[in-house]
Amino acid sequence: MTPLEYLTQEKFQSFKPGFDRVEALLEKLGHPERKLRYVHVAGTNGKGSTCACVSSILTKAGYKTGLYISPYVIRWNERVQVDGEYISDGDLEEAAAAVRSAEESMEDPPSQFELETALALWYFARRGCEFAVMEVGMGGAWDATNVIPAPEAAVLCAIALDHTAVLGSTVAEIAAVKAGIVKPGCDVVSYGSDSDAERVIESVCMEKGCRRFRPDFGRIRVLERSLTGVSFDYAAHKGLFLPLAGTYQPKNAALAIETAEALRTRGFHISDEAIREGLAAVRWPGRFELIHRDPLFILDGSHNPQGMEATAESLRAFFPDRKLWFLMGIMADKDVHAVAKLLAPLAAGFAAVEPPNPRAMKPAELAALLAEETGAEARPFDSIEEGAKWVLDRAGKDGVCAALGSLYFSPQVREAVEHQSELRSV
Repeated sequence: MTPLEYLTQEKFQSFKPGFDRVEALLEKLGHPERKLRYVHVAGTNGKGSTCACVSSILTKAGYKTGLYISPYVIRWNERVQVDGEYISDGDLEEAAAAVRSAEESMEDPPSQFELETALALWYFARRGCEFAVMEVGMGGAWDATNVIPAPEAAVLCAIALDHTAVLGSTVAEIAAVKAGIVKPGCDVVSYGSDSDAERVIESVCMEKGCRRFRPDFGRIRVLERSLTGVSFDYAAHKGLFLPLAGTYQPKNAALAIETAEALRTRGFHISDEAIREGLAAVRWPGRFELIHRDPLFILDGSHNPQGMEATAESLRAFFPDRKLWFLMGIMADKDVHAVAKLLAPLAAGFAAVEPPNPRAMKPAELAALLAEETGAEARPFDSIEEGAKWVLDRAGKDGVCAALGSLYFSPQVREAVEHQSELRSV
């Protein structure tokens, strides 16, 4: 049984709130979570990019740094990294075997995400990591990652309506769940988004006695932007380069810089040069990523209205007065109507496909919704390969395509676009 076959067994697919199972699992593993220092990152959008930036900065500052993220874009190994290197297949087998040995003696089996979180913590401790940057899976308060001790910094990215059936029906309710990662003794670095979220975060910080750091986005000055990255100044940090193209990425970088500044006040040695080099070395696939030229093809994992608004802003900035051909796949529990409305002014047409996830909206239903909401041509396709071929054909050599709606179909989109490119070059 491979590690992924083990982790995805049916018995691990149930979810129950509480930390009893993951705590029992970590106890059997020798409490690896107690051997690390943490930066814990929650929020609706920007979590992954911020984690990647913070992790890279800490690595350049000389700290051995683990990074735990979800979901992956190409391979599961991306989810567990040390100093920017994905866990090897051999190390993944060893870590999965350790977790399996501990889990098999438990009467109440953990969930898949609890298993994966324990696996990452065991591996980080095994590798002698000094820091672990942990991305929350969903929410915060009852997320399995919140089993960790008080982090050095609890980072709260932009908060908006998402997963409302689980997290709450208002931004304030969702913010309260996400602020559950704030523990006495940590510093809090927050994005500064919705006013309701701000009030909740401020209240939690006062209750827990935590200092709060906030980026000042007014101090971002973009110097040059291209599809391969952005050069910018932030406050006293001049001439920074981030190899991520989205117009929203300097804000995520500013949040990461403020996290580094907070860690400095706690005695950690992070130079301005480490911040500069760390940002320049960030690798973060699937976020407004150019994966093909002639025609241009953008891959972006935005999947909720707030994320799609940021993506649409980037598309308008890079392709003013252009219409795009969209390859769309999205989860049925998202606000697909709001997403469609945001894309309507940009759309030449849509190919609707189904990402490999049981929550995915069926292509026929998605195509009908997109056609009704946008007035653009929208066709369902049985495979991602067929959908990719259709948008590439429609775009022609000089057009623009974009695959949006989910990170779950990123590997298939890449493979399909590469295959089509090979066929067209023959």
